Amino acid sequence: MIKRSTGLYQEFPRKGGDAPRATHYCAGCGHGIILKLIGEAMADLGIQDDTVFVGPVGCATFCYYYYDCGHISAPHGRASAVATGLSRVLPDKPIIAYQGDGDLGAIGFNNAFQAANRGENFALFFVNNAVFAMTGGQMAPTTLIGQKATTSPLGRDPVEAGMGYPIRVGELLATLDGTAYIARGSVHNAANVRKTRNYIRKALELQMSGVGFTMVEILSQCPTGWSLDPDQSVDWLERNMIPVFPLGEIKKPVAEPEALPAAAKLNSGDEAKLGAA
Repeated sequence: MIKRSTGLYQEFPRKGGDAPRATHYCAGCGHGIILKLIGEAMADLGIQDDTVFVGPVGCATFCYYYYDCGHISAPHGRASAVATGLSRVLPDKPIIAYQGDGDLGAIGFNNAFQAANRGENFALFFVNNAVFAMTGGQMAPTTLIGQKATTSPLGRDPVEAGMGYPIRVGELLATLDGTAYIARGSVHNAANVRKTRNYIRKALELQMSGVGFTMVEILSQCPTGWSLDPDQSVDWLERNMIPVFPLGEIKKPVAEPEALPAAAKLNSGDEAKLGAA
């Protein structure tokens, strides 16, 4: 029997409404897939009861609706700063920060950049959908050249309009000595969901080993912000985003940590066959 990940609640009563097992995300959005991958990883690694999850301001601000673990909501752009404090007062606990490209790449960039430079020991999951999605589709630091947004209706013009270029956050943070592991995945198709699943688990295992700052950047569809239907958004991401933000492991630690013992990877013996709900 396929079971729902124990990292997530079975139903979401905090969300309200008449669909207690549905998320609040738009149809075709990648956030729900990403949250599920993180929830499965927490359950499989046996860290769910010890984890503190720091939620952002943005489309994923309501993460606490879904995760069955400790949770703190950070001010806009400050999830990395809050995670820094938590990792210092709870050095033996798994600390997760979750941020979008507007939240991290613009409003809170210095918080994340300095935390990475100091090698703060938490795992950051950074969702890149190339737009400020929750606040109306404004241009984000990751918006592509020529991509239209509500604040760049003619398309992002890096030179004549002085809009600058898309920031490759993963590559930028990988240059810092304090970062231990940086990867970029995507959730636009099944093959890349599987790869991203592995990146997420590796980032958490490394964080638990105490190597320092780990981050997985995840490309995600945003049909509403891109004014596309879900199928079109998958194709748009593959054709336009991946050439600018190439997928794969960008930075790996010099020495890989030992894997967690098998006995510590599950909350209970019956949870071995975790899968999609």
